[in-house]
Amino acid sequence: MRTVLLACGLALCVSGMTADSRATEPATSPFQVRHLRLKGDSMAYAVWLPPGYDRARAWPCIVFLNGSGECGTDGLKQTWQGLGPELLAHPEHWPFVVVLPQKPSADEEWEEREDLVCGALKVVQKSFHIDPERIVLSGISQGGHGTWMIGARHPNRWSCLAPVCGYGRASTVSRAWRLPVWAFQGLKDDVVDPRETQDIVAELARRAKEAGIAEPRLTLYPDLGHGCWAAAFGDSTLPAWMLEQRRGR
Repeated sequence: MRTVLLACGLALCVSGMTADSRATEPATSPFQVRHLRLKGDSMAYAVWLPPGYDRARAWPCIVFLNGSGECGTDGLKQTWQGLGPELLAHPEHWPFVVVLPQKPSADEEWEEREDLVCGALKVVQKSFHIDPERIVLSGISQGGHGTWMIGARHPNRWSCLAPVCGYGRASTVSRAWRLPVWAFQGLKDDVVDPRETQDIVAELARRAKEAGIAEPRLTLYPDLGHGCWAAAFGDSTLPAWMLEQRRGR
């Protein structure tokens, strides 16, 4: 499930990118489906606007990365698991503009589609009034892995990370040690080894403690397996914690 960390930098995020900002869903849809053209391919992503959205003020933003089961090109499947259902059930808990890129194939990792993540965020930042100091990166399963990896690659871009059942190597993710982190993991997970999440958080905590900054948070669910994301995003204290974080603080 792992791929070698790609050597390309943030410039990849904008290279060869054009955007079609027209939503393919009606304005009344909870999620606006949009497409981004990257090197000749049309890539889908969705945007969710919070109740009372007003472009006159700057809004915090969440970039959410889907798991393998929600990969595709329809532009909506990635809203079916993880954060999407919680946005619909309790929109009042989430005063964020939310960007949900859709990874086309389960056979690739999110770091291979970093251009989609950065490109969709770039367009949304132009289209909506986003607070650059409050941009959260989160995801489930493959998206949790993507949260670790892309968060570690660009620690100065994000205000915090919230990976859910995300796998990875502590040595690779350690560059994210300055970022506020709240990770979630089911201890009965038979898809992702819970020890990977625990090892990553332990390494980040070690570095944070040495630097005298806040240590990462880890919520473990003893009775839950891989699909612990409903419990994670259903925790009403999570969006409040996200709102408190600022980039570079």
